[in-house]
Amino acid sequence: MKLILGSSSPYRKKLLQRLPVSFECFSPDIDETPLNNETPDDLVERLSIEKAKEVAKNFQDALIISSDQIAIFDNQILGKPGTHEKAVAMLSAFSGHTVRFETGLCVLNTNTGHYQYKSIPTLVHFRALSNQTIERYLELDKPYQCAGSFQAEGLGVVLFDRLESKDPSALIGLPLIELTSMLTAEGFDVLTD
Repeated sequence: MKLILGSSSPYRKKLLQRLPVSFECFSPDIDETPLNNETPDDLVERLSIEKAKEVAKNFQDALIISSDQIAIFDNQILGKPGTHEKAVAMLSAFSGHTVRFETGLCVLNTNTGHYQYKSIPTLVHFRALSNQTIERYLELDKPYQCAGSFQAEGLGVVLFDRLESKDPSALIGLPLIELTSMLTAEGFDVLTD
Protein backbone atom coordinates (compact mmCIF):
# COMPACT_ATOMS: atom_id res chain seq x y z
CA MET A 1 0.00 0.00 0.00
CA LYS A 2 1.05 3.57 -0.66
CA LEU A 3 1.32 6.13 2.11
CA ILE A 4 -0.17 9.55 1.35
CA LEU A 5 0.36 12.52 3.63
CA GLY A 6 -2.71 14.71 3.26
CA SER A 7 -0.99 17.98 4.01
CA SER A 8 0.90 20.85 2.42
CA SER A 9 2.79 21.54 5.66
CA PRO A 10 6.58 21.36 5.23
CA TYR A 11 6.83 20.62 8.97
CA ARG A 12 4.56 17.57 8.78
CA LYS A 13 6.44 16.36 5.71
CA LYS A 14 9.77 16.74 7.52
CA LEU A 15 8.45 14.81 10.53
CA LEU A 16 7.20 11.93 8.36
CA GLN A 17 10.58 11.82 6.63
CA ARG A 18 12.05 10.75 9.98
CA LEU A 19 10.45 7.34 9.40
CA PRO A 20 12.02 4.98 6.84
CA VAL A 21 8.95 5.01 4.55
CA SER A 22 8.14 6.25 1.06
CA PHE A 23 5.18 8.58 0.78
CA GLU A 24 3.54 11.18 -1.41
CA CYS A 25 2.03 14.49 -0.35
CA PHE A 26 -1.40 15.66 -1.46
CA SER A 27 -3.01 18.79 -0.08
CA PRO A 28 -6.72 18.61 0.78
CA ASP A 29 -8.91 21.58 0.00
CA ILE A 30 -11.55 21.87 2.72
CA ASP A 31 -13.25 24.70 4.58
CA GLU A 32 -11.71 24.89 8.05
CA THR A 33 -14.25 27.32 9.49
CA PRO A 34 -15.60 26.13 12.87
CA LEU A 35 -19.29 25.19 12.92
CA ASN A 36 -21.68 27.02 15.24
CA ASN A 37 -21.21 25.81 18.83
CA GLU A 38 -18.49 23.35 17.76
CA THR A 39 -16.13 22.52 20.60
CA PRO A 40 -12.35 22.68 20.00
CA ASP A 41 -12.09 18.89 20.34
CA ASP A 42 -14.95 18.32 17.87
CA LEU A 43 -13.40 20.81 15.43
CA VAL A 44 -9.97 19.17 15.33
CA GLU A 45 -11.58 15.72 14.95
CA ARG A 46 -13.89 16.81 12.14
CA LEU A 47 -11.12 18.56 10.21
CA SER A 48 -8.65 15.66 10.56
CA ILE A 49 -11.21 13.17 9.25
CA GLU A 50 -12.55 15.47 6.50
CA LYS A 51 -9.01 16.04 5.21
CA ALA A 52 -8.39 12.28 5.02
CA LYS A 53 -11.69 11.64 3.22
CA GLU A 54 -11.03 14.43 0.73
CA VAL A 55 -7.55 13.12 -0.09
CA ALA A 56 -8.85 9.51 -0.32
CA LYS A 57 -11.00 10.50 -3.33
CA ASN A 58 -7.76 10.71 -5.34
CA PHE A 59 -6.04 7.45 -4.37
CA GLN A 60 -6.62 3.69 -4.35
CA ASP A 61 -4.75 1.08 -2.33
CA ALA A 62 -3.41 3.72 0.04
CA LEU A 63 -3.23 4.72 3.66
CA ILE A 64 -4.08 8.39 3.98
CA ILE A 65 -2.46 10.28 6.87
CA SER A 66 -4.04 13.57 7.85
CA SER A 67 -3.72 15.86 10.80
CA ASP A 68 -5.11 19.08 12.16
CA GLN A 69 -4.12 21.20 15.12
CA ILE A 70 -5.74 23.88 17.19
CA ALA A 71 -4.54 25.96 20.10
CA ILE A 72 -6.82 26.87 23.00
CA PHE A 73 -6.23 29.63 25.51
CA ASP A 74 -8.73 31.08 27.97
CA ASN A 75 -11.42 28.82 26.43
CA GLN A 76 -10.89 30.41 22.99
CA ILE A 77 -9.62 28.74 19.82
CA LEU A 78 -6.55 30.60 18.64
CA GLY A 79 -6.01 31.33 15.01
CA LYS A 80 -2.95 32.45 13.13
CA PRO A 81 -2.10 36.02 14.11
CA GLY A 82 -1.42 37.24 10.57
CA THR A 83 0.08 40.52 11.80
CA HIS A 84 2.91 41.56 14.07
CA GLU A 85 0.52 43.43 16.38
CA LYS A 86 -1.73 40.39 16.88
CA ALA A 87 1.30 38.15 17.48
CA VAL A 88 2.58 40.55 20.18
CA ALA A 89 -0.86 40.56 21.83
CA MET A 90 -1.03 36.73 21.81
CA LEU A 91 2.44 36.17 23.22
CA SER A 92 1.93 38.88 25.84
CA ALA A 93 -1.26 37.13 26.97
CA PHE A 94 0.55 33.76 27.14
CA SER A 95 3.36 35.13 29.34
CA GLY A 96 3.47 32.97 32.49
CA HIS A 97 0.43 30.94 31.41
CA THR A 98 -0.40 27.62 29.71
CA VAL A 99 -1.76 27.05 26.21
CA ARG A 100 -3.34 23.72 25.23
CA PHE A 101 -2.76 22.31 21.77
CA GLU A 102 -4.88 19.48 20.39
CA THR A 103 -3.37 17.62 17.47
CA GLY A 104 -5.83 15.37 15.68
CA LEU A 105 -4.49 12.45 13.67
CA CYS A 106 -6.41 10.30 11.19
CA VAL A 107 -5.30 7.28 9.17
CA LEU A 108 -7.77 6.15 6.51
CA ASN A 109 -7.48 2.90 4.54
CA THR A 110 -8.83 3.51 1.01
CA ASN A 111 -9.33 -0.24 0.45
CA THR A 112 -11.70 -0.68 3.38
CA GLY A 113 -12.91 2.87 4.05
CA HIS A 114 -11.99 2.28 7.70
CA TYR A 115 -10.33 5.12 9.57
CA GLN A 116 -8.69 5.56 12.94
CA TYR A 117 -8.69 8.85 14.82
CA LYS A 118 -6.84 10.04 17.92
CA SER A 119 -6.29 13.41 19.50
CA ILE A 120 -3.03 14.11 21.29
CA PRO A 121 -2.98 17.03 23.74
CA THR A 122 0.10 19.11 24.49
CA LEU A 123 0.30 21.69 27.25
CA VAL A 124 2.77 24.49 26.58
CA HIS A 125 3.79 26.34 29.73
CA PHE A 126 5.20 29.75 28.83
CA ARG A 127 7.94 31.58 30.69
CA ALA A 128 7.35 35.14 31.87
CA LEU A 129 8.06 37.03 28.64
CA SER A 130 9.34 40.59 28.48
CA ASN A 131 8.29 42.91 25.65
CA GLN A 132 11.91 42.83 24.44
CA THR A 133 11.91 39.01 24.31
CA ILE A 134 8.62 38.94 22.39
CA GLU A 135 9.75 41.57 19.88
CA ARG A 136 13.12 39.88 19.30
CA TYR A 137 11.52 36.46 18.92
CA LEU A 138 9.00 37.73 16.37
CA GLU A 139 11.74 39.53 14.46
CA LEU A 140 13.76 36.31 14.18
CA ASP A 141 11.08 33.63 13.64
CA LYS A 142 8.23 35.60 12.00
CA PRO A 143 5.55 33.07 13.06
CA TYR A 144 2.62 35.08 11.70
CA GLN A 145 1.08 32.07 9.94
CA CYS A 146 1.35 29.79 12.99
CA ALA A 147 -1.45 29.18 15.48
CA GLY A 148 -0.29 30.59 18.79
CA SER A 149 2.27 32.94 17.23
CA PHE A 150 5.26 30.65 17.63
CA GLN A 151 7.10 27.84 15.87
CA ALA A 152 8.04 24.96 18.14
CA GLU A 153 10.23 23.63 15.33
CA GLY A 154 12.03 26.99 15.30
CA LEU A 155 13.01 29.38 18.05
CA GLY A 156 9.64 29.13 19.80
CA VAL A 157 11.18 26.78 22.35
CA VAL A 158 12.98 29.72 23.97
CA LEU A 159 9.55 31.00 25.05
CA PHE A 160 8.64 27.82 26.95
CA ASP A 161 9.13 26.84 30.55
CA ARG A 162 8.11 23.24 29.79
CA LEU A 163 5.88 21.00 27.68
CA GLU A 164 3.57 18.18 28.71
CA SER A 165 2.72 15.62 26.04
CA LYS A 166 2.90 11.89 25.48
CA ASP A 167 4.27 12.54 21.99
CA PRO A 168 6.84 15.34 21.49
CA SER A 169 6.20 15.46 17.73
CA ALA A 170 2.50 16.30 18.29
CA LEU A 171 3.22 19.98 18.92
CA ILE A 172 4.88 20.31 15.51
CA GLY A 173 1.77 18.80 13.92
CA LEU A 174 2.24 15.06 13.29
CA PRO A 175 2.31 12.72 16.32
CA LEU A 176 4.74 10.04 15.15
CA ILE A 177 4.33 7.70 18.13
CA GLU A 178 0.57 7.47 17.59
CA LEU A 179 0.99 7.34 13.81
CA THR A 180 3.30 4.32 14.06
CA SER A 181 0.68 2.50 16.17
CA MET A 182 -2.10 3.36 13.71
CA LEU A 183 -0.08 2.18 10.71
CA THR A 184 0.73 -1.08 12.52
CA ALA A 185 -2.99 -1.61 13.16
CA GLU A 186 -3.52 -1.34 9.39
CA GLY A 187 -0.85 -4.01 8.76
CA PHE A 188 1.85 -1.52 7.74
CA ASP A 189 5.14 -1.91 9.62
CA VAL A 190 7.27 1.21 9.23
CA LEU A 191 10.48 -0.79 9.65
CA THR A 192 9.77 -3.51 7.10
CA ASP A 193 7.23 -2.18 4.55
